[in-house]
Amino acid sequence: MGLDEAAQKPHDRLSAWLAADMEAVNLMIRERMASEHAPRIPQVTAHLVEAGGKRLRPLLTLAAARLCGYDGPYHIHLAATVEFIHTATLLHDDVVDESRQRRGRPTANLLWDNKSSVLVGDYLFARSFQLMTETRSLRVMEILSNASATIAEGEVLQLTAAQDLATTEAIYLQVVRGKTAALFSAATEVGGVIAGAEVAQVEALYTYGDALGIAFQIADDLLDYGGSTAAIGKNVGDDFRERKLTLPVIKAIAQASAEERAFWDRTIARGRQEDGDLDQALAIMARHGAMEAARADALAWADRARAAIAQLPDHPIRGMLSDLAAYVVARIN
Repeated sequence: MGLDEAAQKPHDRLSAWLAADMEAVNLMIRERMASEHAPRIPQVTAHLVEAGGKRLRPLLTLAAARLCGYDGPYHIHLAATVEFIHTATLLHDDVVDESRQRRGRPTANLLWDNKSSVLVGDYLFARSFQLMTETRSLRVMEILSNASATIAEGEVLQLTAAQDLATTEAIYLQVVRGKTAALFSAATEVGGVIAGAEVAQVEALYTYGDALGIAFQIADDLLDYGGSTAAIGKNVGDDFRERKLTLPVIKAIAQASAEERAFWDRTIARGRQEDGDLDQALAIMARHGAMEAARADALAWADRARAAIAQLPDHPIRGMLSDLAAYVVARIN
């Protein structure tokens, strides 16, 4: 199941607890995505920002700040910053991947064009840096600027590794840390920093975000082969059709026979896909237990996230964050 399909979802409880803060974040997002001179910017941004996403990353920033006792205004700026960085990366990703659907809707590059998506993404990155400077915290700026560089680095690494059958699980993990976990960990870490939390608590928040992001991405990769279009917001099997070497495929290739390796070489490395290839890929992965092994990895990362925040203050938010880590992998049961 997807994150939107079960009762009593942890992220919904978190949203309810932080409703006033999220309302302020959404107001700031609407204000800062405006452009006096280029009306296409708010048009493209609104299409994605208002598409009903879970706002998970800004929620993590708000939750971390409140968990550490923060009562100032700047967690709002940082949550909006995180969402702008995330939205910018989605706009760029859809151009790179030539995607046609995002969150169940046509992508911005399909409705407008690639140039608009790239340039509006650039605008949102610039806006995110304007927002983070308003906190006047050099450490916050260091964390978020480093995360932005890591995200870009991860995307470039994925370009070279995505269709290379020599890609290892270590390289996959490096890609995931770039494209997903870097923003999760930055989101939680800056929440602790702006609250003036102790170094050990900030480190725990970073570890939580990093492990949660990795578990989240592995779960998404698994859902691409076993979820539903409604649940994942894109077509099932898109990763295979786009020739992406995700964790279950990497695990299957590591155990492949000569015949199976020839199949992966044809479909992934050379991109010569035929009718029935997706079913054959699923059969090969099932033969080697690749899906189950990848799920075990996701569960281990979720456990690491939950262990990391055990030392943080006893607070209802801590329980919700722990439940969230369990939930992102429970959806692949």
